[in-house]
Amino acid sequence: MAGPQCCANPPDISSGNRQDDRIEVIGGLTSYTAGSPASKLAVILIADIYGYEAPKLRQIAEKVAAAGFYVVVPDFFYGDPYLPDMQLSSWFPNHLPAKGCEDARKVVADLKTKGASAVGAAGFCWGGMTVSKLSAYGEIEAAVILHPGPLSEDDIHATKVPTAILAAEIDEYSPPEQMKKLAEILSAKLIDNFVKIYPGVVHGWTTRYKDDDEHAVKSAMEAHTDMLNWFTKYLKSG
Repeated sequence: MAGPQCCANPPDISSGNRQDDRIEVIGGLTSYTAGSPASKLAVILIADIYGYEAPKLRQIAEKVAAAGFYVVVPDFFYGDPYLPDMQLSSWFPNHLPAKGCEDARKVVADLKTKGASAVGAAGFCWGGMTVSKLSAYGEIEAAVILHPGPLSEDDIHATKVPTAILAAEIDEYSPPEQMKKLAEILSAKLIDNFVKIYPGVVHGWTTRYKDDDEHAVKSAMEAHTDMLNWFTKYLKSG
């Protein structure tokens, strides 16, 4: 179960990119898209509990797309993202990462049917938990997990794809000691991995940093670059 750090500093959805011409249905999910659908390299971004309309998440999509990827940001919550006035304990059981994984597999399959030769997935908080489950199927070519909610070691043991874990120093759900242990699990499985702890930042910082927090902004930009570098390394046209 997620908790208070997952809810801190909610995004202002009203300030997001509302371009209707960027919305498509992919794998049965309404999705924000960025970049050219003709690209053979695709990246799925899986949101935290605040959903696919978060402005900073869409900015990340544009950044990844600028590197030549076709980026898809699906609405895994079917129009029901978490809102600050909700009870997380009531919302979360209706939006489990396991269901997100099922939906993500359909998005991957749709992208490959449409011509993508390689697909990567990156997940933030709730999305990181979803990506950890998706990685067990070997249907994507690379995974990036950013400040995940509670991860199951069983999911990491089942991972079949190169995985980067980008974590905050101050994080009650994915503390640095646990992230390093996950790296050891991946290395023992001979799964290429990259685990990085960003000092002085808190859970959720890559998509919900405060614009006036210079250190958090700089760290978020660094994490976005690290994510992009991982995809550039592993997503190749076939």
